[in-house]
Amino acid sequence: MRTLTLAAALVACVIALGACGDDDSDNGTSGSGGGGGGAAATLELAADPNGALKFDKTSLEAKPGEVVIAFDNQSDVPHAVEVEGNGVEEETETITMASEDLSVDLDAGEYVFYCPVGNHRQEGMEGTLTVR
Repeated sequence: MRTLTLAAALVACVIALGACGDDDSDNGTSGSGGGGGGAAATLELAADPNGALKFDKTSLEAKPGEVVIAFDNQSDVPHAVEVEGNGVEEETETITMASEDLSVDLDAGEYVFYCPVGNHRQEGMEGTLTVR
């Protein structure tokens, strides 16, 4: 629990720092992209709060480097988020009524993100993460 609290505080700091920059797009990104030694890019992603098998976004964008997916599941249906592609395969714990961050180091390219719980991915709980 302490790790989640610390992670939430870190995400809040990153989001607050990112708010100081310009916001030319609405793709779920805040902060600066990696690769240039800056702060990690934070992408916000949420499961449907009413329990539907879908994320609130089907596409995300980031710059190469460290990317943090701030995943929020405020439903009682268990969900997780997994990022896969270009030799990367990382996922969060399965959570309900909680939030969890997934930190991954990504090169330029296309990745898929999805919910690895049960048949959630097959039911449409997936999207594309483009890193450029």
